[in-house]
Amino acid sequence: MPSWEECAAVERDPGRVSGAWVFAGTRVPVRALFENLKAGASIEQFLDWFQGVERWMVERVLEHELEALAETPGS
Repeated sequence: MPSWEECAAVERDPGRVSGAWVFAGTRVPVRALFENLKAGASIEQFLDWFQGVERWMVERVLEHELEALAETPGS
């Protein structure tokens, strides 16, 4: 299963944002992407709302999740 450590679009520091995975160079939690998409936001809206997050970062996070799903037994 792919590890978040292998994803260049994110980082984690125990002293920032309670140690949550955030988009690299920002304080925006990766979780915020999924919460906003689930609520019906588009990627464009997310990028407008969370300055500092770049499109390539969002794309890489989504690709990471697709890779993880592809390796999940029974998927």
